[in-house]
Amino acid sequence: MNNMIRVPEVRCIDENGEQLGIIPTRKALTLAHEAGLDLVEITASAKPPVCRIMDHGKFKYEQDKKKKEQKKKQSVVKLKEVKFHVNVGEHDYETKLRHAFEFLEHGDRVKFSLMFRGRENAHRELGFELMKRVTADIAEVATVEQAPRLQGRNIFMMVVPKKTKK
Repeated sequence: MNNMIRVPEVRCIDENGEQLGIIPTRKALTLAHEAGLDLVEITASAKPPVCRIMDHGKFKYEQDKKKKEQKKKQSVVKLKEVKFHVNVGEHDYETKLRHAFEFLEHGDRVKFSLMFRGRENAHRELGFELMKRVTADIAEVATVEQAPRLQGRNIFMMVVPKKTKK
């Protein structure tokens, strides 16, 4: 920027975006100073380097504004987990399902974990039936990303919220 540019010649672009051609750096600095603006090096790797006459403060402000806008558009999807046991009570089941609905409304992915304790492990089919029931109950707001699968003493299932048109 300005006097930090150490090359003898630069390809200069004025504040309106028009090319002034390859001119000596001193002349480009003079043109920028007369316009009350800065000479900013855009592409240092080009031969000769490309410089632009612009208001550097305004340029930095607009760059920061674009970065913030892009960051705002990015949505962070969190993974929430809801844990069950095979012999879960009806009220507990409804409460955990309600929590899952809330997580899905916020746009979070939900992992359902069903844990087997002791002899429950012998009745794995009950676990898969419970997962089918969960799938049926949340079908209107979520889609199954990962079908129920057995891993050790647990059954896992992953669901994601359905896309809603705004």
